[in-house]
Amino acid sequence: MKKNFKQSLTAALLGSAIAAASGSASAYNFYSKDGTELNVDIEAAFGVFTSGENYGTTGGKTEGSSDWREGYIKYGLSGSQTLGASSAALYGGVNMVSSATWGDGDAAGFTTGEESKSTLEDAYLGWRSGSLISMLGEDGLDISFGRQNFAIGDGFLINGDALNFGKAFDGSLNRGGSYWLAARKAFDRTAIVRIGGSDGARADMFWLKSDNVAQNKTELAGLNTEYVMAAGTFGASYIKGLDAEARPSRDGQETMSLRYQGNAGVENLFLSGEYVTQDQGDDSASADAWYVEGGWTFAGLPWSPSASYRYSTFEEGFDPLFFGFNRGYGTWFQGEVAANYAGPFNSDADVHHIAIKASPSEMVSVGALFFDFSDTAGGSGALDGQEIDIYAEWVVTPNLILSPLVGFYSPDNSAANGGTQLGNDDTNVYAQIIAIVPF
Repeated sequence: MKKNFKQSLTAALLGSAIAAASGSASAYNFYSKDGTELNVDIEAAFGVFTSGENYGTTGGKTEGSSDWREGYIKYGLSGSQTLGASSAALYGGVNMVSSATWGDGDAAGFTTGEESKSTLEDAYLGWRSGSLISMLGEDGLDISFGRQNFAIGDGFLINGDALNFGKAFDGSLNRGGSYWLAARKAFDRTAIVRIGGSDGARADMFWLKSDNVAQNKTELAGLNTEYVMAAGTFGASYIKGLDAEARPSRDGQETMSLRYQGNAGVENLFLSGEYVTQDQGDDSASADAWYVEGGWTFAGLPWSPSASYRYSTFEEGFDPLFFGFNRGYGTWFQGEVAANYAGPFNSDADVHHIAIKASPSEMVSVGALFFDFSDTAGGSGALDGQEIDIYAEWVVTPNLILSPLVGFYSPDNSAANGGTQLGNDDTNVYAQIIAIVPF
């Protein structure tokens, strides 16, 4: 059966449709009989973007403005086969992605506007235990391998292999464009063992191999452990770099993190935080990063408004690995202009962030985000600046979600003074509208 309206709303409204989990965001079941399930998987998104200023991040842009469009469609099949009375099952999926960028290319030059590509995205097989191992609970053991997505927590360190460059530099980084939409998210090769259910103690053991040249075709492995309860989730992770082309610091790199997210048993409260320490594999100095966040929902007021504050800090030389868009705007792309085009990119910076959000109706949410970037570029302040983003998320129909956004980015320095904005340090007016189509 096709996903119902509530499921589409949940999958799309808080950014989850763009940062879809393993497999497709939408699935249409066309066969279900005797424990066999077969689905058609379709996920599509299209975006229109304009930036009043360009950025010298890649060296591929000149002073001026950029207008461009991005789009992708992901399509394929998935299914499962129940094995016996225990409800243990084999499952798998195969999906393709077709993506493109048109127009001037993005404001930093990661794409040129001449990209288009169709490639294999997902190709995975797995087995889940059902009730076969009672001490682990329902589906308490899940083993999978192949091309698939993988994320830890809210994506502070790993949220898929979602860096989608185009023909920037010499074209060797080209994944088909669709840079902002991140059309491709699957790691090239994976082996993942998930132990435990949705409550209590659980763990993920993983091996991931990227074929993304922009990520230096990094190979890594690790362990993620969590304890899930009503008051929140505590987590601890260890990530070991095994290999990376032309990036010695990732070969042998060790990254360890502790995190928490939840309400601490207080209704309407939101708390989140993570501390990461990282030792580079080339014996260079270690670097740390951490954040703390607190928010409150005023549930008794019209539109149930919420407000939150977050402070995040990243030491010079910190490697943000495979961070990505996860629980909505600002995580973990902090500022639509800063995080996507101008920098800093979750390294060598302190960031103050204030977010306000409200829901005028069940189908519409609106929000405003403020970011202050300081202590950037080795302490010189070259990438210091401020950004305000105002956005909406609107479920027009069960098959169309629109998200317009307007941003105002004010760098402290132009490219001539160590920043990245070409030609001036004026406030850039930036706009985008994203359309997500759940099938």
